[in-house]
Amino acid sequence: MVLTSFLLQCGKKPVRSISEHELAAAWAEMALYITKHTPSNSPTYASRCLGYTGLTMYESVVHGYPSHNSVASQLNDLAALPVPDAGQTYHWPLSLNAAQSNILRNLYNQTSDLNKSKIDSLEMSFREHFSRHIDDPTLIERSENYGRSIAEAVFEWSKADGGHRGYLQNFDKDWSHPERPGSWKPPLYAQSFSHHPLHPHWGKNRTFIKANSELETPEIIKYDTTGNSEYYQQFKQVYDKERELTQEEKEIAIWWGDDPGETFTPPGHSYYITTVAIKALKPDLIKCAEAYARVGMAVADAFIICWRWKYHFFSERPNTFIPQFIDQDWESFWPDPPFPAFPSGHAIQAASAATVLEDIFQEPVSFFDSAHIGRARDELRDTDFRQRSFDSFWAVAQETANSRFYGGIHTLQDNEVGLAGGRSVGKNVNNLEWHTAPN
Repeated sequence: MVLTSFLLQCGKKPVRSISEHELAAAWAEMALYITKHTPSNSPTYASRCLGYTGLTMYESVVHGYPSHNSVASQLNDLAALPVPDAGQTYHWPLSLNAAQSNILRNLYNQTSDLNKSKIDSLEMSFREHFSRHIDDPTLIERSENYGRSIAEAVFEWSKADGGHRGYLQNFDKDWSHPERPGSWKPPLYAQSFSHHPLHPHWGKNRTFIKANSELETPEIIKYDTTGNSEYYQQFKQVYDKERELTQEEKEIAIWWGDDPGETFTPPGHSYYITTVAIKALKPDLIKCAEAYARVGMAVADAFIICWRWKYHFFSERPNTFIPQFIDQDWESFWPDPPFPAFPSGHAIQAASAATVLEDIFQEPVSFFDSAHIGRARDELRDTDFRQRSFDSFWAVAQETANSRFYGGIHTLQDNEVGLAGGRSVGKNVNNLEWHTAPN
C-alpha cells in the first residue's frame, strides 16, 4: 500500500516518483486507518468524518481545474469557502496534502498521539517529495496555507451540523424508548452491551445536500404476528435462510459485518472500494478528489437519512421477533447492532456509494475486495475471511445488503428499502454541478 510505504520512508527521501492518484489514495488509507484505530468508533460518526474529509480533498484542488466547479455554494448552509488569490500560482498536490492532514487532526482530535504522529509523518513525506523540485519557497507556503484554510473552513462549518464530537455521547441514557408492538428492544445476542440505541438524534443532523433532507419517508409493512401475514413472513424468511446458510453466504455475512470495534466501519468499506477503483483506473487528481468527495458525502447523508427513518419507525429485529413467535431457541448468525432495524444502514450507504461511483467512472470495473485479508479466522462461526470479487459497483451494494439477511439481522424489506433510499441519496449527490459547461 502507498500509505505503508510512505510511513516506512518517514525521514528519508522517497525512492520513486509518486503519482497524483497515489497521493489521494494514501490519504484515503490514512483516513480509514485513523477511523479504525480511534476509540468510540461508530458507523454514524465515521460516515460524517468521511463526508468532510472527502469534501476537503475536492475543495482543496478544484480551483486548479477549469473543468470543475466548487460545490461549496450548493451545500446546506455553506455560503462559500476560501478561494485562491487572483494571479497567483499554486501547487495543488501540496494543497491537498496540507488540507487532508489538517482536517483529519481536527475531526479526530480524540485519536492517540501515535496516530497524530502518523498523520504528521505522512504529510511531511509528501511535502518533501512534491517540493523537492520547487525552487520558489513561497509557492510551497502559499499552496499549503491554502489547503489548510480550506480544511479549517470546512471544519468550522461542520461544528453546526448536529454531529460535532458525536463520539462523546454514542448512547443517550436519558432518551425514552418507544414501547409498542413491533418496536426495537435490546437483544441478548448483540454487538454492544448497551441497552440504549446508538445515536438516537443522528437523523436530525444537517445533511450535506438539501435534497437529501427532503426525501420522503418510506412505507413499512404493517405489524401483524399471524402466520400468513406479510410481516410474519418477512421474519420467517430470515429464520429459514439461517438454517440453510451455505459456506459462501457465511463468508459474505462476516466479510461485510465491519464491526466498528474491529474495522473501519461500513461507510469506511465504501471509501475503501473507492480507493480500489482509483488504484485500478489511475485517474487524475481532480477525478480522485471528486470520487472521494461524492462517496464521502453520499455515505454521510445516507446515514443521516437512514437514522431518521430508523428512529421514526423504531422497528424490531429478527432476534426479538423470531424467538417470540417462531422458535424460542433461535439466534442469528451475526449479532445485532445496537439500533433499530428498518431500513438497513449497510444497504443504504452501500447503494449511495455505488450510485455515485457508477456515475463518476461510467465504465465497467472488475475488481477484488481485499479489505479483510489477513484477519484471523472467525472460529465462533467456523468461517474464514475470503477475498471478494465484483464486476460492478452495484454488485457490491447488493452483496452488502444480502450479507445482513444472511447474518439474520435484517429482513428483505429492510434491505430493499435501504437500497432504494441509497439510490436516491446518491442521485442527489450526482445532481450537484460538479463540472463546468463544455465550451
